[in-house]
Amino acid sequence: MADIKFLRLWDIYSPLLTPTQREMTDMFFNLDLTVTEIAEAKGISRQGVSECLASAKKQLEEYEQKLGFSRILREGDLRLSLLLTKAGRWAEDFAAANPQFAGQVKVLQTILSGDYSSPARELAGEAEDGKADD
Repeated sequence: MADIKFLRLWDIYSPLLTPTQREMTDMFFNLDLTVTEIAEAKGISRQGVSECLASAKKQLEEYEQKLGFSRILREGDLRLSLLLTKAGRWAEDFAAANPQFAGQVKVLQTILSGDYSSPARELAGEAEDGKADD
């Protein structure tokens, strides 16, 4: 199994790799093939595959050093997680201290624990299409 750090970098920066690097890293990271299996599938030496993977990994790290998208996304994920945790704890404490607002607190907790993946994907698709320019 590939290193999680490189999987995240690959997810972000793989379009910037050469077609050969992209293909081999896809086989390695996503198909979980070994260097030997990739070499056999591509009809090249194990050393050639190893060098290509090493070069791609180095390239991914360089892109991250220069652009920092993985760090930005990771920090955003952590900020959101901390915010949701803190808001959830506040809601629990507030409901315990103010039982008359239990219904409203339940609404807030439902909002905080909601899965917004689908609407987020739709909004992201609209933004990419240029429809969400408001």
